[in-house]
Amino acid sequence: MAEGAEKTKSSKRKKIALDPKLAEYRGIWVFIEQEEGIAHPVSWELLGRARYLATTLEVEVAAVVFGESQEKVEKITAEALSYGADKVYQVVDPALCDYRSDPYTDCLVNLVRKYKPEILLLGATALSRDLASSVATLLETGLTADCTELSIDVESRSLEATRPTFGGSLLCTILTLNYRPQMATARPGVLPIPTAEPGRKGIVIREQMQIDEEKILTKVLSFIPEPYKTAEKLSTAEVVVGGGRGLKQPGHFALLRELADLLGGEVGGTRPVVQAGWLEAERQIGQTGKTIRPKIYIAVGISGAIQHRVGIEKAGMIVAINSDPNAPIFDYADIGIVGDFLEIIPALIRVLKKRQSPKTELHAKDKPFEIELK
Repeated sequence: MAEGAEKTKSSKRKKIALDPKLAEYRGIWVFIEQEEGIAHPVSWELLGRARYLATTLEVEVAAVVFGESQEKVEKITAEALSYGADKVYQVVDPALCDYRSDPYTDCLVNLVRKYKPEILLLGATALSRDLASSVATLLETGLTADCTELSIDVESRSLEATRPTFGGSLLCTILTLNYRPQMATARPGVLPIPTAEPGRKGIVIREQMQIDEEKILTKVLSFIPEPYKTAEKLSTAEVVVGGGRGLKQPGHFALLRELADLLGGEVGGTRPVVQAGWLEAERQIGQTGKTIRPKIYIAVGISGAIQHRVGIEKAGMIVAINSDPNAPIFDYADIGIVGDFLEIIPALIRVLKKRQSPKTELHAKDKPFEIELK
């Protein structure tokens, strides 16, 4: 039924004649976001997806790297090549030391106008969201923000950018048909990071830009690292333990932290617990927070609203612990445990501690307990 419906939908799609001038635009670009000479992992996620899209379009993948010193730019360039870029466009200037909208926008817009990529991808981070919107405005093209999936419509060579809508209850796919470049930002954590190939070679193009510092209104007085490094640990952790309102009080997050530490993982939570001040904002998981893709996600006291599901649906395995057998999270969890987390989590902690001490034996109360699986 689904396949037939898809065919019907495809056959009814209105044919749109594309402007012949759009053929001038070729290739896929990824803007490499970096701070203090360290690239944001979302850039590597996007390079991996760009590599996949480029295979469909039979084009090259290029990375764009800005920085204040050749040394830092060369380091990131080598990384970009290892993660799949065929070509790297470099711009080095002291004015590009820290991110400021004006010089970064001008440099990227000038590069796009000169080399004409058909797709430009950026991360959906605070920095790149600002950059993407200003670049799209000056280029008079479309921008699809906060995407969770990127693919290609072969017939029109258009980027199919999928993002949540209507409060996360639906996913919509947006195509920018008659404007180039097609621009999209993707949320960190929704795409896998490809395996790096150290030593991989490619073409490096060094562009000189005329940047007048006196004309830049914004000045950087000092640099205070954003707590994004903590958030990135959450985004890249193989095990994440998440807590919701079902924890009943902020002190119970101590149990989740202890469990996460024993598993070598990180702690996250839902929007309500963040808004209540139980957890740091950078650890919020969901549509308005972080998107994660751990191997195991343990949801404790989380009902499983669609807004939270958006942030965890890429997890390898979802384990839900909830006292309510009708909680929506059980509809998509791989393992459902119905019970009191104040009994289950401490029992798990005791078992893990015993296993980390091979000379000790499990007491009867620490042996596996019976749970109801759904």
